[in-house]
Amino acid sequence: MNGATLTQCSSAVLHRRPSNKLAANGVNGDSYYRAAAKGAVEIIGGKKMGNGGSGNGRASFLSWTLQDAVYVARHHWIPCVFAMGLLFFMGVEYTLRMVPDSSPPFDLGFIATRPLHRLLSSSPQLNTLFAALNTAFVGMQTAYILWTWLIEGRPRATISALFMFTFRGILGYSTQLPLPQPLVAHRSQGFLGSGMDFPVGNVSFFLFYSGHVAGSVIASLDMRRMHRWEMAWLFDVLNVLQAVRLLGTRGHYTIDLAVGVGAGILFDSLAGKYEQSKSKMGSAAKESLLS
Repeated sequence: MNGATLTQCSSAVLHRRPSNKLAANGVNGDSYYRAAAKGAVEIIGGKKMGNGGSGNGRASFLSWTLQDAVYVARHHWIPCVFAMGLLFFMGVEYTLRMVPDSSPPFDLGFIATRPLHRLLSSSPQLNTLFAALNTAFVGMQTAYILWTWLIEGRPRATISALFMFTFRGILGYSTQLPLPQPLVAHRSQGFLGSGMDFPVGNVSFFLFYSGHVAGSVIASLDMRRMHRWEMAWLFDVLNVLQAVRLLGTRGHYTIDLAVGVGAGILFDSLAGKYEQSKSKMGSAAKESLLS
């Protein structure tokens, strides 16, 4: 390609106006023209981009400008907040004193639910009622997840639950934490068990992470995929109430509940990838048989 053709292509790119979508997203017109012209020249000229997109071999950050920093702060403020959080908690990590072994674990969820813990410890009947309602909610989760597989023929939620409970068992056995004990100086720390808790019979379920929470998240995500929005929101609200009750009874630490949410999302995603991989393998095998 000669120089005249290259000039004509670059000129055409320069005079092409950015789309309304780009303008609505705050893309500067001049920056768009310069980037488009540069991209056209590099593509037409046959340059290969390397080193993270730097055509001249320099490190990417050497080309950053103040305008780039302002753009990132305006349009990518969430990662900026996380970056400030990283710096803050690095300082906390280097200055925080560890809890001595003579003291109970420090848990903000336990502190926030002290009034509920005192109420439930003084009223065993109310504790039993809440435990029964929570067990009913676990039954709702289980029934929905099995329904999606056995009745609707969609196994993703069931596979997610199988993944989740298997890894919960492995992690819970690998690191076994003691039940919070009602120490004399910390009576609000004691575990409040109930024969109506799931698993029914006052069996210990104090494992990392919370299967109660993770199972609810898995069911809620499936409901959203199927556009069952009201059911999904109902499960989310019940899951929050469940988490508050588990903290109030000292049935789980706060970290168990938070990781339970992440585990539900993670294993739902892994189950989706598993289904996709099996679908691709089935399609490939079918094509090989037809060919």
